[in-house]
Amino acid sequence: MTILFLIIVVLVVVLGPGIWVQRVIERYSEPADRYSGTGAQLARHLLDRRGLQHVVVEVTDQGDHYDPQAKAVRLTPEKHDGKSLTAITVAAHEVGHALQDHEGYRPLHMRTRLVKATRGIEKLGAAVLVVSPFLGMVTRAPYVGLLTLAGGMATLGIGAAIHFITLPTEFNASFGRALPLLDELRILKKIDRPHARKLLTAAALTYVSASLMSLVNIARWIAILRR
Repeated sequence: MTILFLIIVVLVVVLGPGIWVQRVIERYSEPADRYSGTGAQLARHLLDRRGLQHVVVEVTDQGDHYDPQAKAVRLTPEKHDGKSLTAITVAAHEVGHALQDHEGYRPLHMRTRLVKATRGIEKLGAAVLVVSPFLGMVTRAPYVGLLTLAGGMATLGIGAAIHFITLPTEFNASFGRALPLLDELRILKKIDRPHARKLLTAAALTYVSASLMSLVNIARWIAILRR
């Protein structure tokens, strides 16, 4: 019974944020024509109002994000071309990151460097998890395989750790940049403001929820390796 309870707690902690984020985003994606302009148009408007004409707004299939190297706000098709509350709120959140970059917000630059540095490490971790059982069989030393497996797991968990550490950067983009800008320019309908706060929280938690899902992938690796 205790083990079952612990499993339930772990599932709630790991899967809960992702489920909540997805539900909030989907809930406010309707009505699809809530606002007169699209997410891309709003992003362009907000950037221009802050003198960031050099930052481009692009459509992507890689998830909504701001690329500080390319100076680009990138939105998925439903946010880029959509006119829902979700579309304009998420667009404002990504503009918030562009403002952070323009103003030299150090936590954003630190996160950018960390994420870039760990991409190769995460690939290495996946490779280590693949070869760890073979090392154990070849060397016939179980501790070698276990140590290699532990190293691979730790490596894959780095991404989750980074997003937890830099979570304040996301909340600053939502509530220190995006929401004040939406308020200043009176973009939101009055009735939508509390809903926009939920969406901005969801936008801030997007990377964390994705990172938590990576922990589920690690558990899958362990289950495969134990077979």
